[in-house]
Amino acid sequence: MEALSKDVIEQRKKAIFDSMGKRGQKRIVRQGYDQWDPFQEPKDPLDIRKDITKRTIHELVHEFLQTRREETSSVSFGEGVFEMALALMNNNDKYRGMFEFSLWYADLLKKEGSELE
Repeated sequence: MEALSKDVIEQRKKAIFDSMGKRGQKRIVRQGYDQWDPFQEPKDPLDIRKDITKRTIHELVHEFLQTRREETSSVSFGEGVFEMALALMNNNDKYRGMFEFSLWYADLLKKEGSELE
């Protein structure tokens, strides 16, 4: 597919904008019409997006839960694992902090000869 000229792209952008409802136009104007890109590619769905290990969230969660004893894996535990995996894949700062604290705390417990129950 050949590259479109800036004029053609701008005409198509304006046509999309003009065909939108007033509410949608207002949102675009608030964001900044110049920064708005109606042609951007959609993000990958969660079920096919992969992390740096080339695993999906579901693969990571499944693989991790396979390493746990059944009696320690409740539904709530699995939900927490999924939430953490999703947040880390999306590079969420809150969960990155929780992850780094968990690593630090596990190391501290090892150094002091303690362990979590």
